[in-house]
Formats: sequence, structure tokens, C-alpha cells
Amino acid sequence: MRTVALIPKRSKPEAVALAEKVADWLIERGMAVLSEDAFAVRGTTPVPGSALAQAADLVVVLGGDGTLLHAARLTSGHEVPILGVNYGSLGFMTDVPREKTFEALEHTLAGRYTLEKRTKLSVEIVRGDKTIHAGEVLNDAVIAKTALARIADLETNVAGGYLATFRADGVIISTPTGSSAYSLAAGGPLLHPGVRAIVVTPICPHTFTQRPIVLPEDVPIELKLLSDDEMFATLDGQSGLPLKRSDRVLVRRSPTGIVLVRSDQASYFAVLRNKLRWGER
Repeated sequence: MRTVALIPKRSKPEAVALAEKVADWLIERGMAVLSEDAFAVRGTTPVPGSALAQAADLVVVLGGDGTLLHAARLTSGHEVPILGVNYGSLGFMTDVPREKTFEALEHTLAGRYTLEKRTKLSVEIVRGDKTIHAGEVLNDAVIAKTALARIADLETNVAGGYLATFRADGVIISTPTGSSAYSLAAGGPLLHPGVRAIVVTPICPHTFTQRPIVLPEDVPIELKLLSDDEMFATLDGQSGLPLKRSDRVLVRRSPTGIVLVRSDQASYFAVLRNKLRWGER
């Protein structure tokens, strides 16, 4: 690894300050250090966000899972390894404690790490015969009502076959990574990141028997809005747009995912116990 890109949480001065120290530390070791030109880190070479993944051998995120989701968008289509330093509150993906930042970097640059691939989903929003929005998600695609909207009807098809029409406040389609996010809060199951599956979770369904369903990751999913209610599609909480009646949201597994750097042997289950405080009174 010769080139490292730094992506700190912009609203966290401590994360930005640490990024500057990391930049100095890397430069002292002969590394080229980049940052996103929209929010350049002192001492680094700013480049367009879309060019980071092509230029970097490693991306270091200093923030929470939201910052890592931003990095996942910037690296879309390029499986450059991402090392996450936790400056957020939960940090399911950014699992390196900030006090161990330089230790984790030393291990990574010395090749003492493992790589963990995570699935992403491709999402298209189609109006008539035209795609009006497209993107990828690491966590989830959420179709949900606005503040004043009533319950909506969402016809859901899987692999070209009819599944159900959800009468609900919305529907969440999540990856195993995203199963610990909004889907979990809406009553969905936790999936291990290694499970090759997609979770479809209705939000506050009108019928109690409409429950979350786990599907194989290689089946395409289509949701069609059948009502005139005000609904909004959001991709990873990063982008989205309002929907109209008959709009379709098409979801399928992306051909590329992201790769997380794990510099220690902390297990997924240890992360769950720690972050969700299992076993505590």
C-alpha cells in the first residue's frame, strides 16, 4: 500500500484533527495521502471524491457508520479496502477504537489484517419507462411516507413473481450489513454479514401478519407504489427523491461490494454484545 485516502467525519472537529495527525504520520513513512476535495484534510492532496477509489490503495474512515456509508458511495464500483476508526456512537462497521488508530494502521501497512467483503445492492427508481434515479446501498433502500402521508400500498414482486402488497408506512430492503440499522428498529432480524441474503421489512404494517422476510441475495425485487400518498425513497440515508403513483423501485445485488479491513480478531458477535449491550441489566 502506497497511497491512502482519508475521510473524516466533517462535523466532528476531533475526527478532523486526528485525520491531520494520521496524514502527518503516513507522510513521514513515505506514503502519498489523499482527501476529498469537497472537504480537504490539511497536509493531504485533495482530489475529486469520485477519483479517490481509483487512486487509493486504502481508505481510512474516521467517523461513525454514516461516514463509512459516505465512503462506500465514493468507492462505488471499486473494492478498495476500507479501515474504519470509530468516532460515532454505535460503529458496527467502524470498529477500530480511536485510541488504537495508529496501532491499527501499523498492522494494516505491515500486512497483519484480514479482509471482510460486504454485499451492496443496486437500486433503480423507474417512472414510466425512464430511470429517474439510480445508486448503490450498503445498508438499505427505504421507501417510507412523509410526515403527513397516510398508509400506503406497495406491490412487491420477487424474481418476477408476486409476493404481497404491503399496506404500511413503508418498506425497507436491506443487506445483512443493514440488518442492524433501520430494519432492526422496524422489527427485522439480525443477519450475519456472511449470510448471502436480503431482508424485506415492512414499516408499521396495517396487518400484523405482514412480517419481515429473508430472501436469497440473487433474486431481483420490485416495489410499485399503488397509492397517491406522499412517499419518499432514500438510499443509505444519503440520497433519494419523492415518489409518485406507479413509480417502481428495482433492487438487486450489486456486482461489486465493499471490503472492510479487520486488524484484530474481534468477532461479529463481540461487536453485537458490545454495541447492543446484550447481557446488561
